[in-house]
Amino acid sequence: MSSYNPNYTFSRQDSFGNGDANSLRSNPENGSSLAQSEKAVQELLIQQTPMQATDDHLIEFSEALRTVAKALRGSAEGKALAQAEAAEWKRRYELERSKNLELLHKAPLNGVCANESSSKGMMDHLAKSLRLHVQENGKSGRYSMERICSHEVLQDGESNSPNGCNNKLKRKASFKLSWGCKGHANDQHKKEIVSFESGNITTADRSSKQISLTWETNPQTVIIFTKPNSTSVRLLSVEMVRWLKDHQGLNVYVEPRVKDELLSESSSFDFVQTWEDDKEISLLHPKVDLVITLGGDGTVLWAASMFKGPVPPIVPFSMGSLGFMTPFHSEQYRDCLEAVLRGPISITLRHRLQCHIIRDKARHDYETEENTLVLNEVTIDRGISSYLTNLECYCDNSFVTCVQGDGLILSTTSGSTAYSLAAGGSMVHPQVPGILFTPICPHSLSFRPLILPDHVTVRVQVPFNSRSSAWVSFDGKGRKQLEAGDALVCSIAPWPVSTACQVESTHDFLRSIHDGLHWNLRKTQSSDGPRDT
Repeated sequence: MSSYNPNYTFSRQDSFGNGDANSLRSNPENGSSLAQSEKAVQELLIQQTPMQATDDHLIEFSEALRTVAKALRGSAEGKALAQAEAAEWKRRYELERSKNLELLHKAPLNGVCANESSSKGMMDHLAKSLRLHVQENGKSGRYSMERICSHEVLQDGESNSPNGCNNKLKRKASFKLSWGCKGHANDQHKKEIVSFESGNITTADRSSKQISLTWETNPQTVIIFTKPNSTSVRLLSVEMVRWLKDHQGLNVYVEPRVKDELLSESSSFDFVQTWEDDKEISLLHPKVDLVITLGGDGTVLWAASMFKGPVPPIVPFSMGSLGFMTPFHSEQYRDCLEAVLRGPISITLRHRLQCHIIRDKARHDYETEENTLVLNEVTIDRGISSYLTNLECYCDNSFVTCVQGDGLILSTTSGSTAYSLAAGGSMVHPQVPGILFTPICPHSLSFRPLILPDHVTVRVQVPFNSRSSAWVSFDGKGRKQLEAGDALVCSIAPWPVSTACQVESTHDFLRSIHDGLHWNLRKTQSSDGPRDT
């Protein structure tokens, strides 16, 4: 692993094409003098005679002053963005560094020999442990969940082991490939995209890659989230909590509201646990092995939002209106939960977006707002304003487009059947990694939706010349205002949400769009009629 040097800087190419935007210094005195100069030019133009007022040199000088003012504003924006990105990459690096250091002591990785018994011993203190497998042509293999940091570079076949193991293959000339991500080397997809056997580049076999989950130790604790104001959900939660405690011997957590409802039914539910404040909620993940939801897709979104980092596996029961993420029926909850607790089970890994807002007024990186995780989509719209939204969109540092319409939706593939679908976006399998870029009522006939790769960072900014502000909401909640100069930054979060499948991921997805949307349902053409001769 390469050493980390905290004293690093970022450089970016600004969209107005004059090289490095950091070469322009954002100085309040320069800005005030610039405004005074431009004002003086305007007064001079007004005082001149009609013939003098048309002097080309004065007009060009005025335009040059406006261009410099725009450049200074862009420089200030770039500085704030660079500070936010630096803080984010530093946080990611520290997280990946701690993970990699822990993995070096746990298990063999890419030719490095290690003692499996010692790695198992280090896991004995955990209440439970998960194994994720990938089914390939009927065979199961270890599915690597480690995220590879941007500073690592794909290595060739040679590896040096502290135990003297050397797996170097003496064949034809070796080579290495690297993936670029914002100027850094990144081998995030090497385990599943490309193989290098015999020195030939070939894509991996993708005929079957269904992910399954196997418990290595029995689950001990479950948490139940329920849809409020539903009599049927309340009755089922009472029955399910009792069954989980008496027949499965599990510790049960519920929301404070649900605990009050259970205690109103009977004082014998005093064994049920809950939390008191937000600080206790942040500590749920180390305690909980399994999440159960009783409701619709909104209940799944609510359950996922309670976990700001890793999310335990979710078993969603359908008790709502539409159920794109809830394949299990509540009538057979005992058989379903017994099968899940026994394992193995097929799961769907649903990616989330992590979003944060950079305010134009912020002058330090610690003033950047905290990350918000969304499972469906983040929406930027015009709110109550009667004007079109004016949004400048960037993919990494490349300009994408300027949205002029009612707004923009940045959606995960799990959210492709939600608001994005209503706005004309495509339906995408939830395990396809990507970000959906869907405009809302654009004032353009050629503005079609996009699907961007999962490794990019999307930035949406309200320009300074916008007639009104914009509003942003996260999975339909937490609505915030974006003023001129504010920017929303979104990327794929490193913590997906795993939901249990009734059959397998693709089958459940196709069944959900058939049952929920009646997709491509029409009468079959009759067989009697004219035929080709």
